[in-house]
Amino acid sequence: MLKNLKLIFSPKNKDIKKRIGFTLICLLIFVIGTTIPVPGVTSLNDVDFGDLANAITGGSLQRFSIFALGVMPYISASIITGLLQMDIIPYFTELRDSGPAGRQKINQINRYLGILLAFIEGFGMAFAFISNGTALEYIRIAIILTAGTAFLLWLGDRITQKGIGNGISLLIMSGILMTIPQMFVDTFNALVLDSSNLFIGIISFIVFVLVYIAIIVAVVFVQESERRIPIQYSNQTSSSYGAKQNYIPFKLNSANVMPVIFASVIFTVPTFIASLMNTENAFVTFVTKYVNYTTPTGFAAYIILIFAFSFFYTFIQVNPEELSKNLSRQGGYIPGIRPGKETAKYIKTVLGRITLIGALFISIIAGIPIIVSSFMSTNLPSSVSIGGTSILIIVGVALETMRQLESSLMNRNYKKRS
Repeated sequence: MLKNLKLIFSPKNKDIKKRIGFTLICLLIFVIGTTIPVPGVTSLNDVDFGDLANAITGGSLQRFSIFALGVMPYISASIITGLLQMDIIPYFTELRDSGPAGRQKINQINRYLGILLAFIEGFGMAFAFISNGTALEYIRIAIILTAGTAFLLWLGDRITQKGIGNGISLLIMSGILMTIPQMFVDTFNALVLDSSNLFIGIISFIVFVLVYIAIIVAVVFVQESERRIPIQYSNQTSSSYGAKQNYIPFKLNSANVMPVIFASVIFTVPTFIASLMNTENAFVTFVTKYVNYTTPTGFAAYIILIFAFSFFYTFIQVNPEELSKNLSRQGGYIPGIRPGKETAKYIKTVLGRITLIGALFISIIAGIPIIVSSFMSTNLPSSVSIGGTSILIIVGVALETMRQLESSLMNRNYKKRS
């Protein structure tokens, strides 16, 4: 770590410093944008869209800022197109199998679909927040919120191209980081200051903090764990590589934090729809009782979604058939496995097994704070129940960004030495 810091601040790596500086400026723009309210809106209805949705947008939902929708419409669009790639619509299946060109086209579709969803969600949000408004006012607010989402998508692309890390993920992480300190302050107030027994309250808060430290350690362990499949090339021998073994690394959690983000966004949709309805509506009652992290059914549904999306996203990111074909083209093979269909089947089996372990780990890590908060105190703020999810996203994105930074430093040093 210290070595990497020295390399970053080395005069020879000015481009890396520029990339980091550009990324920080973009994130600062995002933070400032979350504090700018939608123009022309003076009075707001008290609407609860859920702590997780508010955390992802950096508190923009609560303030009804120009970035109130965040990048959630784009994530929703990614979920929809991802499902369509599962042999539902042949066109999307062909794009999935078309390699980088197909993925680029899908990414473009995600953006257009995300903008459309942003307008629909923006209109619904305007209807929920603003009482006695006209249709033109709702459309104007929807256009402003859609523009905010479009700007964030553009900003995320700029970070990915000219900065460090994945822009969309960093925007989500920054939004959550803005709300984490307040969550710990609220928890301290609930457990210590508002407790009838000060000693028990302090012990409870210490346990609470230790749980989150354990989550961070567990996330780092899962994100850094990998299964290495040895490969060999028919036109080269091991001595050509200085007796080094070539391998394909498969991460224990290839999907990273995307399953948690996907499941979280899906969970906010019923809450969003319920907020537009009368409190006595049957759907609102159903959402309150069953689509809630603190209820047994809501908790089970949330964990199942994370588990399912771990497999879903992993097999979208890593295509065993395509990987097998690429190995054959390069003259590579897995020792003891025939090239072609058998190689694809073997990769699929290995990937399925390690994803099972990774999905279990992530589901447990996301569920621990919800279980702990339900047993510790009924006075804890609702934001505590999604704190584990927040930290899971923050640590996952931070590790991925650090990995990209290290890769950039190694590539530049290698080029300079050669």
